[in-house]
Amino acid sequence: MNDFLTLAEERYSVRKFSQKEISEEDLDKILRAGQVAPTAANFQPQRIFVLKTEESLNKVKSVTPFCFNAPLVLMICWDKKVSWKAIDGHDSGVVDATIAITQMMLEAFDLGIGSCWVRGYDKRLLEKVFELSENLESVALLPIGYLPEGSKPHPVHFKRTPIENMVSYL
Repeated sequence: MNDFLTLAEERYSVRKFSQKEISEEDLDKILRAGQVAPTAANFQPQRIFVLKTEESLNKVKSVTPFCFNAPLVLMICWDKKVSWKAIDGHDSGVVDATIAITQMMLEAFDLGIGSCWVRGYDKRLLEKVFELSENLESVALLPIGYLPEGSKPHPVHFKRTPIENMVSYL
């Protein structure tokens, strides 16, 4: 097993991709990482749509300019009928889908595949263009692709808030 903290530190947002097609084996591993993500009460409301046909990629590009010419885009949603609801009305769907996205990003990077979390789109338009049912709500798009030669993180990637500004002991 690889060192998780090293993987988490080295992973960065990629906005330029090789046009090499993602292998089925690698895609299966990435999707499996989303499937096994922890969710509230293990209800697993995350729904992952693989956009790789020319038609589906053109649809997503009509909604956002932030696909970065990736050969494949994952559209991650959550199912309102499946998600766990707390007694105070909180719905865990967005959080559960977010955990799945994070695990897929890390698995992808471990395989030499870059990604970029994208929320720069109109949710209503995306859901209309893809004719999503009323019970599905989009959380993010995840353009993915193999890293091109010379890929490196943006300098801001290395800027971190000091841990003492983030953590308090009570």
